[in-house]
Amino acid sequence: MAAGSAPTQLHLRATIRMKDGLCVPRKWIYHLTEGSTDLRTEGRPDMKTELFSSSCPGGIMLNETGQGYQRFLFYNRSPHPPEKCVEEFKSLTSCLDSKAFLLTPRNQGKGLKSHKTGLGLTKSSDVIG
Repeated sequence: MAAGSAPTQLHLRATIRMKDGLCVPRKWIYHLTEGSTDLRTEGRPDMKTELFSSSCPGGIMLNETGQGYQRFLFYNRSPHPPEKCVEEFKSLTSCLDSKAFLLTPRNQGKGLKSHKTGLGLTKSSDVIG
């Protein structure tokens, strides 16, 4: 990448526990648009994603909306983000009628150079069971 140029993609990885209890690695590629907080998710044209800044170092917040769901996500490079970061995320999403607040495992996967922490708040019209 040339000096001073901004990245045009954001790569995020997580491991998701499925209904059957198995953990499945997932990867999302978001395409950034200069001058906008809207992101396009590769392979998901139906999904709208908006990027929010976070006062936490190494952290970002996303709002994902798709067919029948809305998710608010907080990603951080640190395996143990400061508690004030977690509290900021909870505070910003506290007025939503949420069904779940999830804290994903904070460990480093094979081949990854940095730790990723994901916090997620999901508002869905689907029944989770």
